Amino acid sequence: MELLLIGLSEVMFKNPSLQCNFQEPLPIRHIYHQLGDINIAGIISCHNVKQTFLNVLFLILFYRIFFQNYQHILALAFTIKQINETPQILPNTTLGFHIFNSNFSPSWTYFASMVLPFTQGKFIPNYKCGITNILAAVIGAPDISLHMVTVLGIYKVPQVRSTQAVFFQQMFPNESHQRRGLLQLLLYFRWIWIGILVVKDEKGEKFLQEVIPTFSEDGICVEFIAEFPNVAFYSDFSETVAEGVDVYHILMKSTANVIILYGEIQSLAFLRTFLQFSAVEDIPRKKKIWLITAETDYTSTSFQKSWDIHFLHGALSFAVHTKEVQNFQEFLQNLNLSNNQNDNFQKDFWEQAFSCFFSNSEKEEFEKKCTGQEKLENLPTSVFETHMSGQSYNIYNAVYAVAHALQSLSMSKTRESTMMRERRKPFHTQEWWQLHSFLRSIRFNNSVGEKISFDENGEFIGGFDIINWITFPNQSFLRVKVGVIDPKGPADKFFNISIDSITWPVGFNQVSALPLSLCNDPCETGYSKVKKEGQLFCCYDCHVCPEGKISKEKDIDDCSPCPEDQYPNPTKNTCIPKRITFLSYEEPLGISLTVLSMCFSLITILVITIFMKHKDTPIVKANNRNLTYALLVSLLISFLCDFLFVGRPNTIVCLLRQPAFGLIFSVAVSCVLAKTFVVVLAFMATKPGSRLRKWVGRRMVGFILLSCSLVQLSFCAVWLITSPPYPDFDVLSMSEEVILECNEDSVMFYCVLGFMGFLALISFSAAFLARNLPDSFNEAKFITFSMLVFCSVWLCFIPTYLSTRGKYTLAVEIFSMISSSAGLLMCIFLPKCFIIVFTSNKHLSKVQDNQSKSLSSSNQSVSSPTLIQISKSSIKTQFSNKLTSTISNSH
Repeated sequence: MELLLIGLSEVMFKNPSLQCNFQEPLPIRHIYHQLGDINIAGIISCHNVKQTFLNVLFLILFYRIFFQNYQHILALAFTIKQINETPQILPNTTLGFHIFNSNFSPSWTYFASMVLPFTQGKFIPNYKCGITNILAAVIGAPDISLHMVTVLGIYKVPQVRSTQAVFFQQMFPNESHQRRGLLQLLLYFRWIWIGILVVKDEKGEKFLQEVIPTFSEDGICVEFIAEFPNVAFYSDFSETVAEGVDVYHILMKSTANVIILYGEIQSLAFLRTFLQFSAVEDIPRKKKIWLITAETDYTSTSFQKSWDIHFLHGALSFAVHTKEVQNFQEFLQNLNLSNNQNDNFQKDFWEQAFSCFFSNSEKEEFEKKCTGQEKLENLPTSVFETHMSGQSYNIYNAVYAVAHALQSLSMSKTRESTMMRERRKPFHTQEWWQLHSFLRSIRFNNSVGEKISFDENGEFIGGFDIINWITFPNQSFLRVKVGVIDPKGPADKFFNISIDSITWPVGFNQVSALPLSLCNDPCETGYSKVKKEGQLFCCYDCHVCPEGKISKEKDIDDCSPCPEDQYPNPTKNTCIPKRITFLSYEEPLGISLTVLSMCFSLITILVITIFMKHKDTPIVKANNRNLTYALLVSLLISFLCDFLFVGRPNTIVCLLRQPAFGLIFSVAVSCVLAKTFVVVLAFMATKPGSRLRKWVGRRMVGFILLSCSLVQLSFCAVWLITSPPYPDFDVLSMSEEVILECNEDSVMFYCVLGFMGFLALISFSAAFLARNLPDSFNEAKFITFSMLVFCSVWLCFIPTYLSTRGKYTLAVEIFSMISSSAGLLMCIFLPKCFIIVFTSNKHLSKVQDNQSKSLSSSNQSVSSPTLIQISKSSIKTQFSNKLTSTISNSH
């Protein structure tokens, strides 16, 4: 019994119809030889030479057989032969096959699908008379399956490798795995600027609808989408050529380095033709990295044998997982014309592949004769591959799947009861649909040990290999497996690729980086991407990272901040540890402030020494001598207090320096305030009958000093109890430094400063009001000026303190302390020291004689006429004598 296994193939036969008129009847192979030398003059009478050349390219392309498709035929024949020679599968049953040509045309596919189930040789639908061979199943290529389904699905014919029907088994793995793997591949290499070249049919539209949204979600932009022109025997070649030129222009003008090719089996042959347009177009050919889907296989014609295949060098493609089938190489090696008389394809293939002609063919003098003993392994792989391709491997597994399903169907019948066995129909009268349930549930291991099975949707359970193409000058290529798409493994093992195994196209080889495909040059380290307005989101500008941020990698979306204790280097591509700084004695600023403080401390000691040496003079005794000493001592301590602010801060220093500063300055200002009040009260006490006389003395001075000091001491105590200062690191104020400082951020700190300012304002106001009092030994003017300096310094301190950072903030405070203390020292005591030190004793004795009667109780000298005016009026002299006696008695 012989069963007929009929398959649709995509082998392209000769088409005698030509679009240009020949000047002389030349054989088509003569045109081929002429075009091989790019010498088209005098061959075709078309007006446009370029158009003629392109037309002939397409004509010869359609005329010739596609070499790689012949391997599919041989794979089918090899599998049928292997099954028929295996007694374990379908014993007493012989499988046969018949091949129909689809011509890459839906109409031809529909026609063949109508003829297959019925009378062969006559187009009579539903007419079975005279059929001796039984149709078991139909095997179709992926790109014609949609058209097969429309017709064969009506008759419930089991179909293998179809894509959408009730009665189908798909030997092609789920395409969603390939799309997911394609996305993983683009993201892995960071190829976010790509082009897409698709076949112009429903499958191409579906592919775009599914991948474009996914690509956009993952940050991948599509620069262009180009479509292969629809080519058939009835196509207008002029229009087809124009579309092909447009595709070439799009490809070569594109800035994308990576192009996805989603086509049919013959798409690479057409792409190869499009790239030949560089010979007649002004746009040079650019290097591209091609990503080829598994639906597209390498095919070529005899016309393309001499064409360069280097455009495929470094390409990456997906292929159905394939293993080498035993004995297939031997089958090809034994292939010759003598033992394959029934192979009607072999003669045409042989002539075109080996560029020879048999004796019964039309001959030319320059043509060599075929012997029939030529070896396929001697052909370059661009003409014929001896290793089984992925498409051929699918045919191999599909035929075995049908054979196992037929065997299961036969075995199920033998297990029926005797009654049912008597009633059952002969095997060859079974309906087509009965095979389908067995085909869907089939499970078997093929000859290379790979498990073949289908899921509940009738789809083949399998993955994809990622192939890297390497081409050679002899028109051969090598497919190197560099990765896998494994949907059956764990999620983290779904996509695997070996970068070191990949050979990139010439011009993309880089020592330390992978090839890029970006809208613009990647941003260097230290820069971040900023979107360009009005363009796709993959196009961007590069801006320098903002202050405090870096980018260690190229082409990142946003810069990352450095840790608080680090800062960016000048190129902003790494973080550098900040250096710890504080106002130290070793740096010029610290040394300057220390020397300045020390100088004023020595001056203060000198003033104290002068005053103590001349303690009995009226100028020293005026305005309370003890109060003067207290003021000088407080100024001395304030100068020495500056040393607490220089050097590395620690816990004790932080606890002492600001409270000490507040207390000492409060005492100093309180002394000035007490001096001012003593002058005012002394003047008022000289009036007859004044009750204020009892307040002029130690009681008033002690009250002012004690009350002011206690208030300030209370503020300091509350501060130290509630939130005491502590050593801290300030990492934010300075970009390149970590400041070691005392954390004094408390409300009480501002209360201490505020109270000191309050005392200064009161003292300044009182001194200002008393500035015009009779000025014998009167310091009111000096106090007024000194407090003006004091208040000016601290008013300037506030904005300066708030605007500076780091150790300079502390330097501002120290300088303010020194300046204000120096202002008090110089404005109040410098004139007195000048009088005491530089006025001659002789002049003092003369003045003492003039005042001896009015100041008989005192042996003190009077001040120089340049600083203390002695009124010639007897009334003023008498008043001054009383004022002096009053102030002196306050001791």
